[in-house]
Amino acid sequence: MKDLLGLMGKAKEMQAKLQAMQEEVALLEATGQSGGGLVTVTLTGKSEMKALKIDPSLLKDGEGEILEDLIVAAHNDAKAKVEATMQEKTKALTAGLPIPPGMKLPF
Repeated sequence: MKDLLGLMGKAKEMQAKLQAMQEEVALLEATGQSGGGLVTVTLTGKSEMKALKIDPSLLKDGEGEILEDLIVAAHNDAKAKVEATMQEKTKALTAGLPIPPGMKLPF
């Protein structure tokens, strides 16, 4: 019975920590870049694009395809940074808890 109460207590504690982490992640921003900084993309912790900056040198005729590729690359770079930060925070949150390998938290 003590084990069950202890487990329930840990579940409530984890739920509170999870909510706090979700609030923290919502405030997170990550900036990715490509082309040596010619294109930068800033994403929120929810992977929503907040800013896009394009160096004026890329706004010439005939540069459209290059620009498209650089935007995608910068977005992917920023998204990878958001995901790495979230993974790090999740790992810290779940330290010491018996969570099966491969199980992901709901975000």
